[in-house]
Amino acid sequence: MVRVQVEKKFKLAFCLFEYITFGGMQRDLLRIARACMSRGHQVDLFCSAWKGEIPADMNVSIMAGKGPANHLRCGSFVRQLSKHLAARKYDAVVGFNKMSGLDLYFAADSCFAEKARERGFLYSLTGRCRIYSGFERTVFSKDSKTEILLISEKEKESFIEFYGTDEKRFHLLPPGIDRNRLASKDAHDIRKALRSEFSIGENDNIILFIGSGFKTKGLDRAISALSSLPAPMLEKTVMLVLGQDKAKPFLKLSKKHGVSDKVRFLGGRTDIPRFLMAADLLLHPAYRENTGTVLVEAMAAGLPVLASDVCGYSFHVKKAGAGELVSSPFDQEKLNQMLSGMLTSGNKSRWRENGKKYIAETDVFSLPEKAADIIEAAAKRKKSHQAQ
Repeated sequence: MVRVQVEKKFKLAFCLFEYITFGGMQRDLLRIARACMSRGHQVDLFCSAWKGEIPADMNVSIMAGKGPANHLRCGSFVRQLSKHLAARKYDAVVGFNKMSGLDLYFAADSCFAEKARERGFLYSLTGRCRIYSGFERTVFSKDSKTEILLISEKEKESFIEFYGTDEKRFHLLPPGIDRNRLASKDAHDIRKALRSEFSIGENDNIILFIGSGFKTKGLDRAISALSSLPAPMLEKTVMLVLGQDKAKPFLKLSKKHGVSDKVRFLGGRTDIPRFLMAADLLLHPAYRENTGTVLVEAMAAGLPVLASDVCGYSFHVKKAGAGELVSSPFDQEKLNQMLSGMLTSGNKSRWRENGKKYIAETDVFSLPEKAADIIEAAAKRKKSHQAQ
């Protein structure tokens, strides 16, 4: 019997600087890669560093960047990658960080040019700024052909302001949360079991803080707000911090605020749904957040949300009526008041039900599939153009 070799439809290269196990962008990368692979496409992953275990189903090539600083290592990686890709014909090159040579860019990061402007003229003269600005320019300039997989509508305005990017190159994707974030039928039992596991009383408050990148996501603000709670309320409250980042500065901060016994750092976790169902409030007072997928995940689990309005997905919280938002410009005292108010509010049940109802009526799951559709279309156009 003759075996028929099934040829891969498209040969795709997925590229990023560094893979971090619990990073949101990295999670999206794997899910999009698997969506493409499930359709018969070949996906090769290229990165400068991979922190964590490499999934068995992924073909990963690590090209370590050289240099004493991160931006120099990124530049070194891109130069190596460009040579490698030039020698191997890919139907589409998809970047998950801004870099040269991309057919498509998954816009997980906010506009670097806007951040650079905020830091002032002297910063614009640094090597770091020149390298990252150059990468961003190759993606978003008027002359670029790179198509952009957009996950935050608000960031589009910044890119157009700085680069005059053609709106037709932007493709807005829905949020891409896992269905395991949905509140399960045994949510009450899960809540009870987790509280028992961590020695937290059934009627005590659990404030949940989730995210790698503690500084950007406002953990300092969260700790300050926790410490401001009235003594009787603070006595019955604990903050669980989930995420892969350096805890030491924030351990010192919690000690300074007198709440070191109330803040528990649990590291990166693979069992996030348990915590979403066991907690009483998600606190996410980010300084800057392109999306904030965890806000939508909390809503799916029926967990009320208190977040800063700079989060790209904060509009989902407002539209659903699933919690409250701290308005800009940020005011710490306002956050303190809102935290205390939400923990004692009679609206908890309404916030929970509103969140679950909104998720049931809104597409918040199809990001990988929609991204795969756009990648396929781009690869098809490129292959057709090359054949002419």
